[in-house]
Amino acid sequence: MFDMLAKENTIAGKGFNRWLVPPAALAIHLCIGMAYGFSVFWLPLSKALGVTEPIKCGPEIGFFQELFVTNCDWKVSTLGWMYTLFFVFLGSSAAIWGGWLERSGPRKAGVVAAFCWCGGMLFSALGIYTHQFWMMLLGSGVIGGIGLGLGYISPVSTLIKWFPDRRGMATGMAIMGFGGGAMIGSPLAALLMKHFATPTDVGVVPTFIVMALGYFVFMMAGAFGYRVPTTGWKPEGWTAPAVVEANAMITKKHVHVKNAFKIPQFWLVWVVLCMNVSAGIGVIGMASPMLQEIFGGSLIGVSGALTAENKTAIAGIAAGFAALLSLFNIGGRFFWASISDKLGRRLTYTIFFILGGICYFSIPSSALSHNIFLFVTAVCIILSMYGGGFATVPAYLADLFGTQMVGAIHGRLLTAWATAGILGPVVVNYMRDYQLSIGIPKDQVYNQTMYILVGMLAIGLIANLLIKPVADKWFMSEAELAEEKRLAHEKSEKSVLENNSGETSSSSTLVVVLAWTAIGIPLAWGTYKTIVTVGKFFN
Repeated sequence: MFDMLAKENTIAGKGFNRWLVPPAALAIHLCIGMAYGFSVFWLPLSKALGVTEPIKCGPEIGFFQELFVTNCDWKVSTLGWMYTLFFVFLGSSAAIWGGWLERSGPRKAGVVAAFCWCGGMLFSALGIYTHQFWMMLLGSGVIGGIGLGLGYISPVSTLIKWFPDRRGMATGMAIMGFGGGAMIGSPLAALLMKHFATPTDVGVVPTFIVMALGYFVFMMAGAFGYRVPTTGWKPEGWTAPAVVEANAMITKKHVHVKNAFKIPQFWLVWVVLCMNVSAGIGVIGMASPMLQEIFGGSLIGVSGALTAENKTAIAGIAAGFAALLSLFNIGGRFFWASISDKLGRRLTYTIFFILGGICYFSIPSSALSHNIFLFVTAVCIILSMYGGGFATVPAYLADLFGTQMVGAIHGRLLTAWATAGILGPVVVNYMRDYQLSIGIPKDQVYNQTMYILVGMLAIGLIANLLIKPVADKWFMSEAELAEEKRLAHEKSEKSVLENNSGETSSSSTLVVVLAWTAIGIPLAWGTYKTIVTVGKFFN
């Protein structure tokens, strides 16, 4: 079993079909992507004891008391700390263990990710059963967060090496799966909770157990589906293109992860990702309230005071709007990452910042004129570029720093995501509260915030334009590269065949079709459920 996890035993032999690797990556990303959809559990968990209505804690119960209290329900704001821990530990674990992943291989990292993510959910289920919130924080937040980090970066380096001709598209496919995880997991969780709910139980515990076991099967299948190419592998008939303006920064050399923090280009890309994500994440969490507060009764053709029935109808439209944004978030990951293969990464990010700035700048005017079409269009484009930024950055790093340790370098870059996860929501939420406190009408409270986000995009644009090819002094020498390849257990195709290790038989078309079908069915179901919800918005 442990021999099967060793990187040297995952090296693909001649005839292996590289199109088997993306579904393996998607199998893992679609599972851990449920982190985005965990909010579906907040309301049921907030009445885990009361079932129909929350049993509220007394004023003497603070946050630390809530960690251990067993006689009253948790607040939604308290439960939200699980979401915060997800992304804190995603970024930190990816940064800490990225180097280990490069040397141990994606299969071992995928297996560890499966045990952490699914084991964390099972431990959380025990915490819900015993009503111990600290167990939920440790289970899903900490242990699950580590699984998120390892699972998120596990396919990056491998896919880039399998697809040197389509780096952006390859990483876009996998990272699209992370965005799509909630699209499948959220409606699935809702159906399971409805099935398991009883007059005395909200049904979250069995839902956690069923989803954890199901995710474990999928993630283990994905992990064992990983294969790494032999050293220097290239697609048949493909040769690296001549250096042109669009790919002038694509290096054939390699930077060691230990030097990443010392290189100016790393920090410029860090700022690029942080600003792009900060602006997008600041909107993604407030898009639904923004729609309701800016357009209000006009969404259903009603003016004046709203009845409870009107508010319910508006909330349904807002839910459809949120589902629409999730489709653009997911689709943007694949679309923009694929386009970057043609345009180059720097030009693609330049488009993000300029077009994004125009979209953010247009929101106050669309709110003032009550132009819902302009508002929705702008926010949808913003969300597509938010997702596209995540999917394009691994290829950007590979272009600048080489492919040898790009997974580890990407792991360290994800600290920008953790920073953005704090910065973006703080700017939007606190500015909204401040605007309301000084008497600004609700339909105008986001105006100044949008202009601040335009400024953040301007910072990202400047950083992006300052990125130049990495200086030669930062690249590994031939001897250093050879040693790193030895530590990473890399082998040439000749040595793989001579030692009869790896897979030497051709991968049949049927196997490829079956692998993509196994991924396509749940993805199609999740897309269908999302489109049904989107229909509420257009209706």
